[in-house]
Amino acid sequence: MAHKLFIGGLSFSTSSERLRELFGQAGGVESATVVTDRDTGRSRGFGFVEMATAEEADAAVKKFNGQEVDGRTLKVELAKPAGSGGGRSSGGFRSSGRSGSRW
Repeated sequence: MAHKLFIGGLSFSTSSERLRELFGQAGGVESATVVTDRDTGRSRGFGFVEMATAEEADAAVKKFNGQEVDGRTLKVELAKPAGSGGGRSSGGFRSSGRSGSRW
């Protein structure tokens, strides 16, 4: 089973190939993907790398977290399982804190 890493702080010029090449220094890379905007195709500044073993994933976190790559400082951590993230709250109406008329 591959061990997925979240890679944040990527330069917008970093490609999936560059990510694979870079993380290959820490061990076997199963996959490397830079997440892109579906409308523009531009990088969103983060991606995911799947390492072959837990040991290689730990080595990659230790080697690359806080390192500067392509002019940006990387944030590397084990990816959280899908659906467990601390994303935005769903639905609901949010008031601006004011009630009634401005006057």
